[in-house]
Amino acid sequence: MTVLVRGEGVAAACCARLLEGGGIRVAFETLDRPKVPALMLGESAQKLLTDVFDRPDLFSGLARIRKRVVLWGERAEPLTLPHSAVVVSEQALLDRIQPQSSPEHVADREQIDWTIHAARPLPVAAVEHRFGSRMATASAVKLKAGTDREACWVESLKGGWLFLLPAGADRAWLLSVGDATEAQLSKSRLVAEQIADMGQAMGSFPASPRIADPLGGLHWLACGTGGMGFDPLCGDGAGNAARESILAAAVIQAAAAGADVESLVAHYRTRLAAGFQRHLQVCREFYSQGHRGPWWDGELREIERGLQWCGGRLAGAGEFQYRLNGFALERV
Repeated sequence: MTVLVRGEGVAAACCARLLEGGGIRVAFETLDRPKVPALMLGESAQKLLTDVFDRPDLFSGLARIRKRVVLWGERAEPLTLPHSAVVVSEQALLDRIQPQSSPEHVADREQIDWTIHAARPLPVAAVEHRFGSRMATASAVKLKAGTDREACWVESLKGGWLFLLPAGADRAWLLSVGDATEAQLSKSRLVAEQIADMGQAMGSFPASPRIADPLGGLHWLACGTGGMGFDPLCGDGAGNAARESILAAAVIQAAAAGADVESLVAHYRTRLAAGFQRHLQVCREFYSQGHRGPWWDGELREIERGLQWCGGRLAGAGEFQYRLNGFALERV
């Protein structure tokens, strides 16, 4: 069996690792795209990736975040909470997890048994559903002297929110969602106080949750950013990509062992839709408490619309027929 993995992000690397570990031949189709300048990986995401790549030292030597400072809603004072995460650029993470040998690129599509779409475009049967219109802008900044390099900062404002993430020495990345970065910083009581100088903006990108439907079909699966996009506020994009990859690889391995393809793909689609629903529920909690005003109310309505959509997709799905046991699917 040969599986074509399309993409070059975390999901693609995880899928390739798990499939090759299961004795399945993997071919690649890389799609060049800009890499995320900074990822914050919590303990759950670190454990998943460490297990997938069997690398206890995978995150050694990286900058660590040990607390987060939150000014959310209209509370008078910031709240400091314990946190445990590492900070790494997407490219640096990929350099650690991608195989050292040259990947095998696809030559003859007739030899492909399955395709994992870890990047766009998807098959024409798939339609994207986006729940929200918020945009994010990432900018390089310089921190003030004395600013805690092991803390990150999150602040909600009337027209959106700010997230400041240290990236080593006096460097940091500022994410502004909603209004223009300068407008948000002019009203900031927390994040702006940590910044000495603004650097170059790295461009804007959509930040609202999105999902493709369907997420799989006859001998193809959408995975990672190819299938879903999460709100960066929840900070679990890489961890979710790893979870999707584990399930995608397990589905294909079960199919190779003779399990029914239709039921496997149905299980995959339902599991991912349920995960997307959980993400929207977390978003609803954050956005219902962030602030009052047109921007927040509008984005919250879109989140509610997404939850209704998920409810419709999951209604009548019935009990799951499979469950993961380690990296393998087994009948319930």
